[in-house]
Amino acid sequence: MYRITTESHGLDRTAVRDRETQKELGGKIRISEIFGPTIQGEGVLIGQPTVFVRTGGCDYRCSWCDSLHAVDSQFRDTWQPMAVDAIWAQVEHLSGGVPLMVSLSGGNPAIQPLDGLIAHGHQRGYRFALETQGSIARDWFAELDVLVLSPKPPSSGMETDWKALDDCLEKAGNKPQTLLKFVVFDEADYAYAKAASARYPHLPTYLQPGNHTPPPPEDVDAVIDMDGIMSRVHWLVDRVMQDRWFAATVLPQLHVLLWGNKRGV
Repeated sequence: MYRITTESHGLDRTAVRDRETQKELGGKIRISEIFGPTIQGEGVLIGQPTVFVRTGGCDYRCSWCDSLHAVDSQFRDTWQPMAVDAIWAQVEHLSGGVPLMVSLSGGNPAIQPLDGLIAHGHQRGYRFALETQGSIARDWFAELDVLVLSPKPPSSGMETDWKALDDCLEKAGNKPQTLLKFVVFDEADYAYAKAASARYPHLPTYLQPGNHTPPPPEDVDAVIDMDGIMSRVHWLVDRVMQDRWFAATVLPQLHVLLWGNKRGV
């Protein structure tokens, strides 16, 4: 059985530098890309219309990251520092001014000062969902509509800071709809997800089969092993049913099934 420890995982130095230079940016947000409208491809909001605001920078370096263009510091020069008004102009243009869900992703969007953007959008009827590994707690988590905590399993090569994850939940309080999402590649990941879910029994749990052919950052249309992905979906469903873990929800990445590794959809 997988055992949860309280060992901490330190911030990547690039992420520390990002946080230290926020004053130099004048409160601007590092943006990797803004795109949509499209559907949310994962988790509790799967299939729902959304506009994505992807921030640049992350304190983790997961072995199977599928968004390295928003993570690796070699792409730092492509992350544009943007003011809230400039970001919002793009969001409203893409949504046609119709309030919908705005998905805040990364990288780790918790690195960025997103409270002003969230307040700006709420005034206009938009809602906000944010996904993070739970390594950085922010007071403005309580202003979100949906908070997805996605701690990274053993296959990622990262160690989970459970104290930081607890802090994220404390900051969120009872305001946002909060849930757990785990990427699962193998038995070790499955055991990790089950142990973590038991640690937070009050949170809904979503299991997502991993994409073992993630795109390299320089190739937006990399070939994907769809047969392998579907095989992992079947394995995970069978594993959950065998274990009678009926509280867990198993969902594939819908956008991967529809568009493969294509970026910006």
